[in-house]
This record gives sequence, C-alpha cells and structure tokens, in this order.
Amino acid sequence: MHRAKGTDGRVDPARVREAIRTDLAPWTPDMLALQEADEECRPHGRILDVAGIAADTGLEYQHDSAALRWGPSSDGFLGTIMFLHPRFDVLYRDVVDLPGHCHRGAVVVEAEADGTAFRVMSMHLSLFQPLRVVQMRILGQYLYRRPEMQTILLGDFNEWRPWGGLMFNSRLLGRGFRGPARRSFPSGRPVLPLDRILTDRAGAVREVETVRTPQLRLASDHLPIRGIVHLDAPK
Repeated sequence: MHRAKGTDGRVDPARVREAIRTDLAPWTPDMLALQEADEECRPHGRILDVAGIAADTGLEYQHDSAALRWGPSSDGFLGTIMFLHPRFDVLYRDVVDLPGHCHRGAVVVEAEADGTAFRVMSMHLSLFQPLRVVQMRILGQYLYRRPEMQTILLGDFNEWRPWGGLMFNSRLLGRGFRGPARRSFPSGRPVLPLDRILTDRAGAVREVETVRTPQLRLASDHLPIRGIVHLDAPK
C-alpha cells in the first residue's frame, strides 16, 4: 500500500481503509495481507487504523503480540500486516528476518481449517534479484525446521518475470511453489506481475485476478491480487 501514498502523491491512510472496505471487503476474504503498511524507516511507525480494517472486513488482526511487530510504534513487521478470518484456529505465529540493503521480513501464521493445517507466509522481498534468491533460501531453511503442512506464500515478490527465475527453484525452498502470475504494477496501467499467491500443491491456487477499481488505482502504486487456494490438495 506504499505507506498510504497514492498515485496522486497524497498520503491518505483513510483512503486506503476506505478502498479496502468498499472494494475488497465485499469479497468476504478469509485472509488479508498488506505490504508497506508501516513507515519505511525506524521505528517503522504505524500508519493505518488496523482495528477499523478488522471491523470492516470481519477479519482478526494477527499482530496482537509484541513479538509479531517490529517495535512498539509498529502495527506489523517491517510493513507486513496480516488479518485472518476468526473461523480458523491459529496454531502458531512467527516473523522471519530477511537480509538486504533495505531490511525485509516475512510474517508466518500456521492455522487449521476443519481439521486441515496450513501455513501462510506473507512477505515483501528485495528489488535486487541476487538478494531475493538469498531471502528465499532463508525461507526454505525456515520451512525445513517447521512441521509439514500445505504452505502458501503471498505478497510483493518484486519478481517481474512470470516464470519467476531462480528464486522459485525448488532446490532453494525444498519444495516447488506455483501460482498464476497476474500483472499488478504499476496500478495505473499494470504491466509487471510483482505480487503473487503461490502454494506447494500443484493446481491449488485458482481464480487469481488483479482487482482493478478507480479507488484502488488511486490508493497505491500496486493493485491488490485476490485468489482462491484449495487446502489439503495432494502434492
């Protein structure tokens, strides 16, 4: 959400919340992941009314623990904020530091839906391809230490090539991740598929689309991506 700076150059957190309420909340999402949703520099101060967004969407804010935020002034971890539907039973939550010229990170939520466990990792990766490869390798090592379950990766990968390049190589992550590439940047006339929804179950990510409305185009330099992920799909 570009720290609430719209394509008109105006910083307006209320406009971002309103765009979520009117153009995303009617889809009744199970999950909402925001990137660049805290200030860019330390102390990564809060920008949004997260309680208001939770009320507008019916989702639960996932950073109520201080360990899941960068610091006392932040709402998320290095700009990543996650919301999850209350019908899910949350099993475990974590954050992962990722290296880079600009400090990056990922937010991890493991939950259960109707007896099926799944993991969501929301992230904002580097603009520099070699660093993205390193960041994905770190996430692969993290996954190696966690229990086996279907894993969903989503966020701003900053990878413009639809095929994804080396960063999505299964040798880096210990498993293959796939999902459709939809153009999301720049919001005025999207050309590059920087934002993705991926999972390690073949064909489980479906009906992925870029959400294009006048209000969303104005609110940020990226357009949001929505899709359906089928759980408990075979590997």
